[in-house]
Amino acid sequence: MNINKYPEPKAGKDLISRMYVALMLWIVGKAIQAASKMDTDVKKEFADLPDNFIMSLGILPEEVYPPNYLTQIMPSFVVDKGLLPLGLNMIIGKDKNGKVRYMGANTHGKKITLRMGIKNLQAAMMVFTFRESTTTAFAHDRFIVNGDLVQGLAVVRILNIIEVYLLPKIITKLAVKRYPKWSEMSPIRKHFLRILIYIRAFTA
Repeated sequence: MNINKYPEPKAGKDLISRMYVALMLWIVGKAIQAASKMDTDVKKEFADLPDNFIMSLGILPEEVYPPNYLTQIMPSFVVDKGLLPLGLNMIIGKDKNGKVRYMGANTHGKKITLRMGIKNLQAAMMVFTFRESTTTAFAHDRFIVNGDLVQGLAVVRILNIIEVYLLPKIITKLAVKRYPKWSEMSPIRKHFLRILIYIRAFTA
């Protein structure tokens, strides 16, 4: 692999990339919460995870990309419910009732059981502009996992499912390693679920 193809970004210089990645993490996080209520495969993946499961996916190094300063001045219900894209982090977990929730971008006060990080902003842009699939990025060692690797792989599978719902097929084929057979379901059903996920993602 030619490491020069993916040079390290200059910290704090690429504001547009940071805003874009923050927005994508927010959209994906909200979509995971919505899909966990409707998609059988997403439900199963979360059912196999521990009751106290809370994961974070962020951009490294953390000291360069800390939580958005707005998280310190916004009301807690805005921050904890992830009502706005406030940082380069995505927190997903189960609440005390076992429901899957998107928990915003600020890890403060949360007992994170699985930490996943994309090594730098450049690598994150490769993933979130769909020039490289999540699975390929994982195989190319662009992710760091601090916690149970089996749980990390479950998260990658969930991300692949979400990308199938969020993106047109022509783009999804770039974003996932193999376009899943289940996605060849009745077009009416698939598009209906896609619409529901979009609605619930942006109204929950």
